[in-house]
Amino acid sequence: MASRLLAKSKQLPAAQVLLRPELTVPVRSYAKEPASPAPPALKGDEMLKSIFLEVKNKFETAIGIFRKEKITIDPDDPAAVSQYAKVVKTVRDKANLFSESQRIKYTIETKTRDIPDARTYLLTLKEIRLKRGLPDERGAEAMMLDALEKVEKEIKRPLMRNDKKGMALLMAEFDKINQKLGIRRDDLPKYEEQLELKIAKAQLEELKKDAVEAMDTQKKREEFKDEEMPHVKSLDVRNFI
Repeated sequence: MASRLLAKSKQLPAAQVLLRPELTVPVRSYAKEPASPAPPALKGDEMLKSIFLEVKNKFETAIGIFRKEKITIDPDDPAAVSQYAKVVKTVRDKANLFSESQRIKYTIETKTRDIPDARTYLLTLKEIRLKRGLPDERGAEAMMLDALEKVEKEIKRPLMRNDKKGMALLMAEFDKINQKLGIRRDDLPKYEEQLELKIAKAQLEELKKDAVEAMDTQKKREEFKDEEMPHVKSLDVRNFI
């Protein structure tokens, strides 16, 4: 029944879920000096060919893994969420894909590489956060700007990111904020794991919603009206990839 209902509907979008998770990282990590210049870019057909081959290889690697792994569509089952998170991590590792936190870090580095002063840097971080839909529930941004105000009053000039002494003062203030918020750099792996589980749960919820909608649509068809719709957690996603 499950195969008949879903086989005639759209494929389950296992790799197309967009979500907006919370991300907790020490505020100290937000004040790095400008990153080193990017390597020279490829040009013309060579660049297009390189991009196409890279995307093609990553896609084939990811689909190959999803076709081998059993995924239980049950976002309310911690074991199912954990298993799905492990599968996604395997896909990410084998296909050399960014995790959510790595994507955010990459965005920060590329968007702020050429920003010379600390204030514009922090305001740009706020803009990135808002565009990605990330909440600042602890008020860390306001604390960081207050810390910057304190340092700039002390040095009596705008703080530039290449000012090592001034940045050291700001780092010390950020360490105080981390301590106040109860954030420890040693706990970053734990935060990363919590984020991945949150993402996995949200993606399973999307898969469940899509599967139920697909089966409801098919059940309205005459040939399925007398058949009982199965529970989505009994489905095998591998049949629909």
